[in-house]
Amino acid sequence: MSQFRKTLAEIAKIIAGEVVGNGDIVITGVCGIKEAQAGDLTFVANPKYLPLIEHTRASAIITSRDIDSSSKPIIKTENPSLAFAKMVSLLSPNHMVHPSGIHSTVILGKNVKLGKDVAVGPYVVIEDNVEIGDKTIIYAGCYIGHHSIIGENTLIYPNVSIRERTSLGRRVIIHSGTVIGSDGFGFATVKGMHEKIPQIGTVVIEDEVEIGANVTIDRARFDKTVIGKGTKIDNLVQIAHNVVVGENSIIVAQAGVSGSTVIGNGVILAGQAGIVGHISIGDGAVVAAQAGVTKSVPANTKVSGYPAKPHEMAKRVNACVQNLPHLYKTISELRQKIAKLEECLNVRESTNDKKRS
Repeated sequence: MSQFRKTLAEIAKIIAGEVVGNGDIVITGVCGIKEAQAGDLTFVANPKYLPLIEHTRASAIITSRDIDSSSKPIIKTENPSLAFAKMVSLLSPNHMVHPSGIHSTVILGKNVKLGKDVAVGPYVVIEDNVEIGDKTIIYAGCYIGHHSIIGENTLIYPNVSIRERTSLGRRVIIHSGTVIGSDGFGFATVKGMHEKIPQIGTVVIEDEVEIGANVTIDRARFDKTVIGKGTKIDNLVQIAHNVVVGENSIIVAQAGVSGSTVIGNGVILAGQAGIVGHISIGDGAVVAAQAGVTKSVPANTKVSGYPAKPHEMAKRVNACVQNLPHLYKTISELRQKIAKLEECLNVRESTNDKKRS
């Protein structure tokens, strides 16, 4: 942690916030609301943590503009999480040392074009006819296939594989172990044998996309698999061939998207969501964790469950499922009562038959 001393009023100017309370308090650090100590600045973005405001040891708190007052000084902001992130960056600058220059062990193919201030770490293989934009950084052990294009200010961490004819935009971040442009999963079954279908398309990653560790994005069969501008993909995600993901979407860890599905702008796919192929997910839709989507989802809709259905309906279905043990017990008791009633009726009918005879 760097040596840092600023008053709350000075910090409010940095993050475009409004101080409520003593603006002369000196802040020396940042920390989570539960762990914070005197001198620390913390934040509350999630409403469920609002009660902690009165119990935290932090000297001050960054909050939303909805908070009117508290027993501690606060800075009211439009986006507490983003404001706090800015303070973390200011107090704890990133000390990571990126590679610089072209390492002597790099293998460069023919007609490779490197922009200004490109850095390539040890044991990187760059095939023929690759273009890499200015100030892009490629860490050790990466592979860049022939005829690929990588935009400026892109950051590729160790052991990333980028197959042939892949296109990456500007300011893209790709974390370790990710494979982009692997063959799509395409086979034709002939006489019980699975014959491979050639996958001759490409992958296009647009500007400002971030892709987590161990993600796989398959190349298209003929055209292109596309990840739209500003989209963020978490670790261990699978994107199949010919998928198109719109701009500024979020795909969380272990989600899987089957081939030829179209995902709109601003979509959220939560953890372990599974999407079948050849459907569409509309703009602004939310697919809850572990949902199994088997048909298209309209824009601005939240779905959950398996098979996925509108979230409110899914909650009602789940409530019924949770009540099954009670219902089973009730039905068992009713069956026993019915059996006793039938037995009584049978005895009565038998008695009446004897009297008539």
